[in-house]
Amino acid sequence: MKIGFIGAGKVGMTLGKYFTLHGIPVSGYYSPHHAQDAATFTKTKAFCSPEELAAESDVLFLTVPDGSITAVYQSLPVDTVKGKMICHCSGALSAEAAFPGLDSVGAYGYSVHPLFAVSDSYRSYRELTDVFFCVEGHPQRLEEIKALLTACGNPVQVISAQSKVLYHAAAAVASNHIVGLVAHSLNLMETCGFTREGALAALRPILLGNMAHVAADGPVQSLTGPVERCDIGTVNKHLAAMPSEKDRLLYALLSEKLVDIAEEKHPERSYEEMKTLLHSSYD
Repeated sequence: MKIGFIGAGKVGMTLGKYFTLHGIPVSGYYSPHHAQDAATFTKTKAFCSPEELAAESDVLFLTVPDGSITAVYQSLPVDTVKGKMICHCSGALSAEAAFPGLDSVGAYGYSVHPLFAVSDSYRSYRELTDVFFCVEGHPQRLEEIKALLTACGNPVQVISAQSKVLYHAAAAVASNHIVGLVAHSLNLMETCGFTREGALAALRPILLGNMAHVAADGPVQSLTGPVERCDIGTVNKHLAAMPSEKDRLLYALLSEKLVDIAEEKHPERSYEEMKTLLHSSYD
């Protein structure tokens, strides 16, 4: 099963290099820009047209910006895609949304999303080992796509098209929203007299330690702090100290999530008073 890439950006070059290193045949790249660079890097071939690329490929990965995936697919002649597996790597788009009408031309569409931020065309392939892939698409050849990734040693989860957006939202919470929470913590530290650099240095050990613990043991075993201890007095003081209504609301809503975790960790402990306090702070 040979793989061809339409698009020679960071994702296309990273996946192409990763596949070749794991013995998976890559035919090469078609792109108006950088196809030769990608082909040289992966020791494959640069093609002059998508038709030529498709003729030597069983699977086509459209590794172009999310907003261009459908337009690029629709620009391909029907004979180019017939019988092929067509993949994209968008986290939020389903295969059906990205490739409308693909079934009618006798092709099979899939979304293949690595749960990883590809930041560099030439180095990110080294970090793909053990990266989780989420796969969704046509049931007929889904196992072939899954086998392609598991052959590289990567964990794979198949989900439905209806779950794709929620899956992407979950990934955004784990990645982007964590950044927002850290920025929020830094702002609070600055209010206490820290410089931005000093606050980051002070928080670095607890940030790294907590994330390592959560990644290794899960949230239940990693939970500590006043909510977990059901320390009503401290949580009440925290709420009163928040600089704004929005800050208080954020603290309360996140703490309610922590209560759910704490109840799982300590089923013998009552958190009803904590729930009442948190809810009353924004009701």
